[in-house]
Amino acid sequence: MKLVFLGPPGAGKGTIAVKAKDVYSIPHISTGDLFRENIRKETELGKKVKAILASGDLVPDEVTIAMVDNRLKEDDASAGFILDGFPRTIAQADALMEMTALDRVVNFVLDKEEIVKRLSGRRVCKSTGRTYHIIYNPPKVEGIDDETGEPLIQRDDDKEEAIRNRLEVYEASTAPLIDYYRQKGLLVDIDASKSPDEVLSSMVEALR
Repeated sequence: MKLVFLGPPGAGKGTIAVKAKDVYSIPHISTGDLFRENIRKETELGKKVKAILASGDLVPDEVTIAMVDNRLKEDDASAGFILDGFPRTIAQADALMEMTALDRVVNFVLDKEEIVKRLSGRRVCKSTGRTYHIIYNPPKVEGIDDETGEPLIQRDDDKEEAIRNRLEVYEASTAPLIDYYRQKGLLVDIDASKSPDEVLSSMVEALR
């Protein structure tokens, strides 16, 4: 099963991908992880990415495309894969079509206000990185880490203004991909508002 996961930040793509890779016995390929892995292994592409990120620039399409192409040629991806975070642009989608044929593109649909509620409710323990959610996974004592007793913080990128900005960027760059794949008859819309297990089972059902 060769799948691409699309959806706004906070829609739970990564959470579902971790579960779905076991259901289908295929790797979950996240571009963020790919960048980190190539940088860690000091591959030629990794060195390029490290230099680009250090200068504060965005990684150009051709570097990301080359990295994904290399990854899809590895043995564990021969039976299929879940791509998460790629493609992000029409140019990347065209390049992916040249690399391989896709079975389905899963579009996780979530209302904007629900996304803001999910992401803005996240709280973090600074020293351990443990995360909570004021609604879905609250600490035992409000604002305090369960284990260390430290005050929890809200990251800047989890503040409402930053989230709305990220959503605008997502809509401008990634929304055209939804039309692109819909026209090719590959798109499946999945309601991402339910629990991860419910979202997974409705996706598995839809992909049958």
